[in-house]
Formats: sequence, C-alpha cells, structure tokens
Amino acid sequence: MSTATITSKGQTTIPKDIREGLGLHAKDQIQFTMLPDKTVIFRVKKRNIEDLYGMLHDESREAIPLEKMKAWR
Repeated sequence: MSTATITSKGQTTIPKDIREGLGLHAKDQIQFTMLPDKTVIFRVKKRNIEDLYGMLHDESREAIPLEKMKAWR
C-alpha cells in the first residue's frame, strides 16, 4: 500500500509505484469519483475527444443518406 500527504494548498504527489503501474506521465489527467460511503475511485483519463475522431469509420461500409436516418426517429 502506498501513502501520500496533502499539502496546505491541497496538493499531493501520487506515489511513484502507482504512477508507474498506471503509466501516468506529466499532464495526464485523473478523474475522482466519491461514492456514498466516502470511498474515492480515481480513473486515468488519457484520451481526449479528438483521439476518438474517425474511430468508427469503415471505408467498406456504404454511407446512409440523411433522409433515411431521419425516418428512424
């Protein structure tokens, strides 16, 4: 188990073994979630929305006309 201390400014350093285990680097972001029982979960956020651009693109798939999509509403 790793321990960290909070400074008077509310800052802390993530212990080296945790950073290395999660592959964290400078400027990576982490997201904190507090559960009702005060348990805190943090997740590494390494992607931004721009990284997802084109992920679903498939050149072999035929494009669907907008009119047909509107009919699905």
